[in-house]
Amino acid sequence: MPDRFTRFAAIDWSGAKGRSHPGIALAVCEAGDTAPVLVAPPGRAWSRTQILQWLLDRADEPLLVGFDCSFAPPFIERGAYLPDEDTPTTPRAFWAYVDAASDDEDLGAASFLETRRGKHFYLGAADGPKAHFMHFRRCEARYRDSGGHKPASTYDAIGAAQVAKASFAGMRLLHHLGTAIPVWPFDPVPSTGALVVEIYTSIAARAAGKRKGLSKFRDAEALDAALAVIGSKPHAPLARYTDHATDAILTAAWLRANAGRTDLWHPPGLTANIVEREGWTFGVV
Repeated sequence: MPDRFTRFAAIDWSGAKGRSHPGIALAVCEAGDTAPVLVAPPGRAWSRTQILQWLLDRADEPLLVGFDCSFAPPFIERGAYLPDEDTPTTPRAFWAYVDAASDDEDLGAASFLETRRGKHFYLGAADGPKAHFMHFRRCEARYRDSGGHKPASTYDAIGAAQVAKASFAGMRLLHHLGTAIPVWPFDPVPSTGALVVEIYTSIAARAAGKRKGLSKFRDAEALDAALAVIGSKPHAPLARYTDHATDAILTAAWLRANAGRTDLWHPPGLTANIVEREGWTFGVV
């Protein structure tokens, strides 16, 4: 269990097309109980490449970073990431595969999904029954079965709740991050420097008292009440309250409050095979 982190960051991520993404929010807090603060983007909104550079610039800091996207598709359920396609069988090699096959700007991956719609990804009714695409990683099944929210499949690329586009864009970012910052649990936790983990913002919301199926805080009073439950002081007022901003702020505080929990670093369901193929979401036990 690492106990050396003194800074904590949460990134609410986006797989949208283009290179300016209001859906990306980054919040950071220090050790202690002061509320996380939003990090302002260099322009009107963050790009994915700017987030990548922000991470690279802080690779040597004692920083624990939570990314709200899936770091790999399901593998164990069907024995492949994309059955009947000649793909790698380990996450880092698969990240490189996705990156090489995506020509989208700003580390986007929409084209990767669109060229495989109907075979691997669901993008609408023309692709057939949606249920045929609903495959899950072991950590997602574990979270669902333990009373967590209904997970979204990385093969479902349509609707407001879909995570596919953001997750595959996240895989491209992880590929470009390379070995500069280790990624848990695929890499050993380093004795120095930064570390990236996968998170669900809904876990932070549930820990703050939100009922199952409800996970958003859309005003200052609600956000401060949630922060107080997690052990954080009130936040500095925001010019605008969006789901992305409040998710990042609350989840950064949750990450700080729970980074010292041994059970989250060593969940009982995390086998060697899962580490090698799918990874795990920090906070699922």
